[in-house]
Amino acid sequence: MAKVDELDLQILSELSNDASISVPRLSKKIDINSSVVYSRIKRLVKRKLIERFTIVVNDAELGYDVKALTGINMDTKKRDHVIEELFKIEGVRKIAEVTGRFDILVTMYSKSLDQMHKMVSEKIGRIEGIQSSESFIEMKSRTKAMPYMPTKGND
Repeated sequence: MAKVDELDLQILSELSNDASISVPRLSKKIDINSSVVYSRIKRLVKRKLIERFTIVVNDAELGYDVKALTGINMDTKKRDHVIEELFKIEGVRKIAEVTGRFDILVTMYSKSLDQMHKMVSEKIGRIEGIQSSESFIEMKSRTKAMPYMPTKGND
């Protein structure tokens, strides 16, 4: 595990909240000299604590109003084939190998419930090697930024 100090954690926390913040604005916000903040960010990138700076797209504004998580059990001998075929399906965004009652969890988006139904029944259901699946439609979701600041008194 990489060693980080409170300033590194403060920078990570602020950038996690808004990666588009300028170094001068960030330095003013955390009351640290801009050159120090810039060199710390550069070091965090070099040490791979920051993998990349990115954006969050509002899927609903693009018409992708339906999100589902689908748990899949599969013939593990056909794992690579199943994953390859799943990624061919438009709307499949992420595949995670997990512990628990499923082998993988697939995150996917569609523009309607009907389209999601077709993805699950006509596309996923026909992939050779999939033994069973169970889909969960996201009704509402809430997220919070990962706090990288150390909590006082929990050492």
